[in-house]
Amino acid sequence: MVKGVELKKPVFFGFIIFICAVSPVQAAELPEWHGFVEQAFGPTISRSGLTKHNDYNMLEQRFQLKTRYAIPGENLLSDWNGVFTYKGDFVLDEYFDTTGSYEIRELNFAFSPSSMLDIKAGRQILTWGTGDYLFINDLFPKDYISFYIGRDDEYLKKPSDALRVSVYPKLVNIDFVLIPHFTANTLPDGDRLSFFDSFQGGITGQDTQNNAVKPAWQAENFEYALRLYRSFGSTEGALYYYRGFDPSPRSYLDEANRQLFYERLDVYGASVRAPFAGGIANLETGYYRSRQDAQGGNRLIENSAWKWLAGYEKDLGNDLKIGLQYQYEQKLNYDDYASALLSQDYYWDKYRHLLTQRLTKFFKNQTVMLGLFNFWSPSDKDGYVRASCAYDISDQWKLTLGVNIPWGEDDTTDFGSMKKNKNAFVRVRYSF
Repeated sequence: MVKGVELKKPVFFGFIIFICAVSPVQAAELPEWHGFVEQAFGPTISRSGLTKHNDYNMLEQRFQLKTRYAIPGENLLSDWNGVFTYKGDFVLDEYFDTTGSYEIRELNFAFSPSSMLDIKAGRQILTWGTGDYLFINDLFPKDYISFYIGRDDEYLKKPSDALRVSVYPKLVNIDFVLIPHFTANTLPDGDRLSFFDSFQGGITGQDTQNNAVKPAWQAENFEYALRLYRSFGSTEGALYYYRGFDPSPRSYLDEANRQLFYERLDVYGASVRAPFAGGIANLETGYYRSRQDAQGGNRLIENSAWKWLAGYEKDLGNDLKIGLQYQYEQKLNYDDYASALLSQDYYWDKYRHLLTQRLTKFFKNQTVMLGLFNFWSPSDKDGYVRASCAYDISDQWKLTLGVNIPWGEDDTTDFGSMKKNKNAFVRVRYSF
């Protein structure tokens, strides 16, 4: 790896298209296409007057197409079980008065040169870890705007252009991910959702002037993720390693010009998941090492931290399920951090405690689902309620209603900063 060398974009997509083009395809072998058409609307409950539209934060029509195509014939790629996967969304987002946008969520080629090796190259959704809406060792990009305005849970996860290699020796299974180009989390930026802006000293919207500087596209900024995992009877264990950048900008690059940046980060973690007391329990931990401020004495750069997660889920019968989680976070080298602060600085607590609870109940032969997910932080004195009702009207039609209610005493906490973004939402989907 040569430091400072600028690289062109990955050639994954061109490679995939070439592979599909040169493979002989008969009319009867064309892949099947599936997808959906969806109308979504999200009226606001709390009208802050800070964002582009005061009465709603979502009004869009979405058309998704997806397919999966196995390479046919007698050739090397068919012998390797080559599979092409595509998923793309065309969106007419009336919130921004746009004519339409197109997003490729998946475009990749997967193959297995041997029974012990799987390879997937291209755009793909990456995820691992044991948390439910809580992520410790999953540093892959998320879309929190979609999460807060009421889009389907599918859109919480953002795609990455990546190479994933999975190896299955007898001792332990191995997943290795290489991401040449950094993708940041999508966070509230003032246009659609208000948020706390430390530069302005309060919750702000369209008038924000801060910006985040992303890592340059070069070899030294490649991201790497590694997972070692195996089962011991009914118990699943895993070790994790991530080297890259914090996907959310928590550090200050240039205070005068209101610039944040994504600090370099190493994460070492582990998890275990096993049956317990008639349900499933999970434990997960991660050590976040701030590579640019390992000692914690730089007030502008996020400190290293430990994160712990314990969870439990159980089927209570009669189509009722419950899930509980507790997450603990501790900022390390806190005394060094506190002593470096200036009088005008905002300061962040050393500890954070977060509890979650999920309730899911099905009715009418599981065609109606009521869901409640509640976040509550006793240390931050804030929380977030997500409630929804989904009705499968038929095999093709689905209606989803819900509300998002973040709250908090302090404008600076995770959910308190979002308290002006309370909304309801309705989605009508036709699948084919």
